[in-house]
Amino acid sequence: MSGEPQFFSGARMRSRADLEDRVLRAATGLRALGVEAGDAVALLLRNDFAFFEASYAAVAIGAYAVPVNWHLTAPEVAFVLSDSGARVLVGHGDLIRGVSAHPDGEAVPGIMETAAALGVTVLGVETPPELRAAYGLDAALCKLDADLPDWDAWLTAFAPLGKLSDAVTETMYYTSGTTGLPKGVRRMPQTPAAAATFAKIRDGIYGLAPGIRAIVAGPLYHSAPNSFSLRAARQAACMVLMGRFDAEAFLALVEEHQITNAFMVPTMFVRLLKLPAEVRARYDVSSLSYIMIAAAPCPPDIKRQMIEWWGPIIHEFYGATELGYMTVCNAEETLERPGTVGRVTDGTVMKALDEDGQEVAAGVPGELYGRMAAFPDFTYNNRPDERAACERDGLITCGDVGYFDDEGYLFLCDRTREMVISGGVNIYPAEIEAVLVGMPGVLDCAVFGIPDAEFGERLMAIVQPQAQASEGGLVGGDLDEATVTEYLRPRLAGYKVPRVIEFRAELPRDDSGKIYKRRLREPYWAGETRRI
Repeated sequence: MSGEPQFFSGARMRSRADLEDRVLRAATGLRALGVEAGDAVALLLRNDFAFFEASYAAVAIGAYAVPVNWHLTAPEVAFVLSDSGARVLVGHGDLIRGVSAHPDGEAVPGIMETAAALGVTVLGVETPPELRAAYGLDAALCKLDADLPDWDAWLTAFAPLGKLSDAVTETMYYTSGTTGLPKGVRRMPQTPAAAATFAKIRDGIYGLAPGIRAIVAGPLYHSAPNSFSLRAARQAACMVLMGRFDAEAFLALVEEHQITNAFMVPTMFVRLLKLPAEVRARYDVSSLSYIMIAAAPCPPDIKRQMIEWWGPIIHEFYGATELGYMTVCNAEETLERPGTVGRVTDGTVMKALDEDGQEVAAGVPGELYGRMAAFPDFTYNNRPDERAACERDGLITCGDVGYFDDEGYLFLCDRTREMVISGGVNIYPAEIEAVLVGMPGVLDCAVFGIPDAEFGERLMAIVQPQAQASEGGLVGGDLDEATVTEYLRPRLAGYKVPRVIEFRAELPRDDSGKIYKRRLREPYWAGETRRI
């Protein structure tokens, strides 16, 4: 790290020199706790300075930082700690105490007993004021118990680490676990030279360069926001952490700090566009120069509207935790080919294959397999058989379905596990969601398959209206099943129009706004012996 940038979180500020000193002290401290190269350090943290400090400290000694989605239940957290073999857990006070402000009101039980049973050392971080405010947390519940080591005080007791690890490790992310238990994606350590090559490619994807002014808009436990932020922090002149994404607050921070770079997800675009025109016009966002989106296909109309608002600064990539950055496209390509996620990146091989492993013709959907030459190889932690099962002829798949056009531009359909098969017809919910989210009055939606005695599955849509329920009235105001169906029929083939449509004032989400579709779908499949 070089220079003297400022890192902001609410009213708090930290300099790069201070951050670097704390990282090296924490690295020495982790070694004193017995953490060695190849071990895991788990992070049960919201977006905070401590997340960067613990992540960088783990890498400095050749260990793996393991972000834990703090929306998980106690058994799910226990699984990640056990499966990763974590030696240390760094967590915010309210999370390790057992309080969580999950959007659907569920509480995450405490994990101190679990950590003790697994022999995991716990280091606490007092939940700071801006996070308490963002999640409506009781200040008393955010403080640390007297017998719990405080991260801030603990690391100051150690001298800065003198020599960094010769092997460079990447963060070990756990997949969302939409089917079965989550899998830890353990990337192989790289030499410093190989890591530098990959870092240069990643910087190009995210538009990073020395002196940028970046904002962290998504949760750091997700792989893409994490990857963007950890790289951006090493080069930024200014970095701003959002504890929780809020559309108007985002615009205000961009104006205040003259932000140039951000990684975002399509849901954030939807929320920004749902702001009243007068609110959007209130903020100067002309400093923005490079926005990257990923994590889910962006509805073409949403992306077009954002380009019209912010200019041709919006880029999109398709990739995966296991694969890296497979394709990328800029604003011009987006406008020329609505819906594309671009062409393959340099040094990348990617194919769409049928069930027999044969490459399909242009325009024909197939399961996507690929490999990025500079991306470190990986294994699924403790699951070598599953790692072997996802590879074919040296290429890896994550179960996504898409097709290439005649000029090599990739268009995503959906994930194979999300695909609905109704009466023998393959239906991709992402295509339907992209249309439905553009309907006036619709804030967001989720489309999935539910059991059907005749067709195997039928389509269901759960819609979150922009207008909330009025007393004694229908959720969604003027929205009802008939109006939604009427909107969709001219825009989609008949078999793609959901047969069941429900309305809910809130949908279960993570911090980036991504919907937990599994929670919506599972009740409909309870008791079923077969699930497609």
